[in-house]
Amino acid sequence: MREGRLDPVTLSVLASALAGISEEMGAVLIRGSYSSNIKERRDCSTALFDAKGRMVAQAEHIPVHLGAMPEAVAAIMRRDPESGDVFAINDPYSGGTHLPDITLVSPVALEGEILGYAVTRAHHSDVGGMRPGSAPSDSREIYQEGIIIPPIRLVRDGKYVDDVLDLLLANVRTPAIRRGDLRAQIAANQIAEERIRELIERRGKDIVLAAFDEVISYTERRTCEV
Repeated sequence: MREGRLDPVTLSVLASALAGISEEMGAVLIRGSYSSNIKERRDCSTALFDAKGRMVAQAEHIPVHLGAMPEAVAAIMRRDPESGDVFAINDPYSGGTHLPDITLVSPVALEGEILGYAVTRAHHSDVGGMRPGSAPSDSREIYQEGIIIPPIRLVRDGKYVDDVLDLLLANVRTPAIRRGDLRAQIAANQIAEERIRELIERRGKDIVLAAFDEVISYTERRTCEV
């Protein structure tokens, strides 16, 4: 089934379902966040990727976030993610944007097989550096802008890696708010995992994975028509 073509109605239903999951991720992130930067300004983005690292659905969020996400997911995939992991990254040289934009990537797995990735990217109002807000206009090198987070496990097997979290929070000016915003991002990724599993229960794994491929093919065809 994954190599065949879905009929147009099934593809439309599943593509809408995937887009709806991305939008729900955004709603969970915005509602659960602590900072006004995310809750009110909505400086955040959410998306779903397949196991190959291709974006298959996104919410109507911020293009600069979404455009750089595939590189961040590719960087995470090179670290051999496993079910129950959540990776954090903000390094602009590994698919980040600027340092305040922290990306969390969670594998979506079923019976040990990674089917895709749930991804959130949110602008944290402070990640350290020489000025509050971590966007100093007089900086001369990236190290002055805040803590640089390479692809690193923030959660392993469903549990926080406390040493990593403590290190991140020790380098920011508002650790309680940062902790809350990171938890909101994790919750958004978790809802995506739940919804994709529910979709698989209703439609079957092969159909859902075929939809991933068909969404990419449809997008490519429409883009070539422009």
